[in-house]
Amino acid sequence: MNMYLSYLLIDTGDNPDRPRPGRLWIRNRYHVHQRLCMAFPNRNRKADDPDFIQPFQPADFGVDQVHVPRQPDQGFLFRIDPLPGGRVAILVQSATKPDWDYAFHNAGFLLAAPPEIKSFAVDFRPRQRLRFRLLANPTRKIDTKTGPGGKRRSGRRVPLAKGELAAWLIRKAATAGFNVDSNALAIQPSFVYFRKTEKHLPENSADEQRPGGQKLRAVLYEGIIEVADPEKLRAALVAGIGSAKGFGFGLLSVAACR
Repeated sequence: MNMYLSYLLIDTGDNPDRPRPGRLWIRNRYHVHQRLCMAFPNRNRKADDPDFIQPFQPADFGVDQVHVPRQPDQGFLFRIDPLPGGRVAILVQSATKPDWDYAFHNAGFLLAAPPEIKSFAVDFRPRQRLRFRLLANPTRKIDTKTGPGGKRRSGRRVPLAKGELAAWLIRKAATAGFNVDSNALAIQPSFVYFRKTEKHLPENSADEQRPGGQKLRAVLYEGIIEVADPEKLRAALVAGIGSAKGFGFGLLSVAACR
C-alpha cells in the first residue's frame, strides 16, 4: 500500500515591519485545514474554475477525501512543524496525490518554496524499530452518564494532566500495533490556540488573549517504537492517532532507526 507525503515550506517572513501573511495563516487552523482541502478538488470544480476564481465551496472539494474517515483510499492528515530560524513547514499525508498548484493558485505568497510530494510504501515487519514523531491531542471524556430520557450523553473532552500523558500514548500503542521505548520517549506538552475568524489585531498579540479564541491540548511525542503488529500499525498510520485531526493532530511519522 502506498500513500503520499507532501512538504509545504511556509513563508513566515523575517521582517516584522512588513506584512507576513504566512505567519498569520498558520495561526488560524481553520484556514489552514480549509486551504489543504483545496488540494482535492472534484473534477467539475477544476474544469469549471481552472483559475480558482470562484469562492471556496466545501461541496466542490474532497469527494471521498475530506471530512471522511481516513482510510487507505481516502482522507488526509497534517501537522504543522516549527523549524530552526522561526520557519514553519506543514506535512500532509494523503491517500491520493494532492493538487497543490490548484490549492495555492491564488495564494502562492503563503509558500516559501514549491511543494514537495513523494509516494511512500506503508510496510512494516515485526520487531522493527522505528523513530517516530506524533503531535497528539490527549484527552478523556466526561459527562457521559445516561440522561433522564435513557439516552447516553456524548460528553465532552478535557485535556489530560501532565502525569497522564505517557500512559495515554502507551494505551494507544497497545491497540495500534507498536510498543513504546519508555527510556527513549520525549514528551513536550503545550496548547494550541485558534479561532474560526481572525479579527484585525496586532500580529504580536498573544493568541490566548484574542477574544473568542479556544485552545486544545497539544503534546509532541518523539522517540523509538517497536513494531508488534504490522497490520495494526499500518492502520493506525493511515487513520491517525487521537482526536482533533482536523486541527493538525494525529499524524504519526516514522523512519528507520540508524
